[in-house]
Amino acid sequence: MSWITEIPREEATGLLRRELDAAVERSGRVWKIVQVMSLNAPVLRATMAQYAAIMFGPSPLSRLQRELLATVVSAELDCFY
Repeated sequence: MSWITEIPREEATGLLRRELDAAVERSGRVWKIVQVMSLNAPVLRATMAQYAAIMFGPSPLSRLQRELLATVVSAELDCFY
């Protein structure tokens, strides 16, 4: 559990609710990295847009290569989420 105050999905409204619902549609749940941004819905929306651009936008790297890079960087930084 994080020390950052979070707004649960069931209590979310407006933009935040739409973003958290979209997170569930994408992956079947709201991952903690998404949930901790619940106090700032515009930042959450921008972060998800950036992630989509990096992982799914035009790139000389394949989707597999992008996922592998993300995995290696997370492991190297001891970032387990």
